[in-house]
Amino acid sequence: MLYYLLYEQLYPAISPFRVFGYITFRTAFASLTAMAISLLVGPWLIRRLREFEIGQIIREEGPKSHQSKAGTPTMGGLLINISILVPTLLWADLSNLYVWIAIFALCGFGLVGYFDDYRKIKRRQNLGLTARKKIVLQVAISLAVGLLLLLLHTEGLYTTEMNVPFLKFFSPDLLIDSLLTNPYTYALAFSPFLLFLLVVLVGCSNAVNLTDGLDGLAIGLTVIAAGALTVLTYVAGHARFADYLDIQKVPQAGDLTIFCGSMVGASLGFLWYNAHPAEIFMGDVGSLALGGALGTVAVLVKQEILLVFIGGVFVIEALSVILQVGSFKLRGKRIFRMAPLHHHFEAVGWHESKIIARFWIAGFVLALFSLATLKLR
Repeated sequence: MLYYLLYEQLYPAISPFRVFGYITFRTAFASLTAMAISLLVGPWLIRRLREFEIGQIIREEGPKSHQSKAGTPTMGGLLINISILVPTLLWADLSNLYVWIAIFALCGFGLVGYFDDYRKIKRRQNLGLTARKKIVLQVAISLAVGLLLLLLHTEGLYTTEMNVPFLKFFSPDLLIDSLLTNPYTYALAFSPFLLFLLVVLVGCSNAVNLTDGLDGLAIGLTVIAAGALTVLTYVAGHARFADYLDIQKVPQAGDLTIFCGSMVGASLGFLWYNAHPAEIFMGDVGSLALGGALGTVAVLVKQEILLVFIGGVFVIEALSVILQVGSFKLRGKRIFRMAPLHHHFEAVGWHESKIIARFWIAGFVLALFSLATLKLR
């Protein structure tokens, strides 16, 4: 909106307004706008959630030290999502289809989280949507994103080829073009791409959700991951940088930088209230939305594999749950004292603040490594 007004309408008459055409400038303003919204609206939202008694329900099998957090206002993800959405609409070029796909993923996964949180609060139990219902809804949103991308592919606005870290000349195409000549094999042609997309989006969304178990842990790691994706989206959308680093140029990716910058600002603002001891929790409406948004951006800029490193701590947390459940079902034994992994370290005796700080450090190191791979090809 502001981009259209200040640049496209006023710039021809007022030359200094040319600055609003620069993605870096608009990204900085989007980040500041997102942070301002989060910081200013946060106290009001916390008061309202307390008035409506929308408090966190703590699962009984969780760490005993967490029982004191029961009743802390939850569903703060509404604040995060609004703080991302508003600056994106203000500062991004809204004719960019990639921006709308990212917004769709944020809102879609956030809606799944909202239904889950609502049922928990209504029942006054830590039982929201069943795992099956939640996965089905996430798969449906992911498939919708996939179909939108395939439509863009037919218009030459999206490629189904992948960037592979460390392998300069290896870019496998997940779409089997040879099968498209036969209408009966369309499903087989699209299936590798869609299956891979489902793994990335559903996996990323749930990984962030599983990590959201300590004050500020998930949102701090989101700041780091979104920051790394801000760099990647800018590079992918910049012809000279993309050519220099020999990565796929994605012309439409430029304005995704503004979306990612908004995510950084909104997350920093929310962290102000979510830091230990937390005044508000994001709930599933926040964690599922953030995970889905991160995964979608990575898919759009063709850095799906690099996302494993960018969100390395999220991946490790998810794997710890998978290994724990698998081990218990197959062997009747647990690998960790408690899963996800951050709860294991709590059971070992680490203080909550120490776990958070060390996980943030690990996330920062992994994000730096992921950016370093751009040159190590």
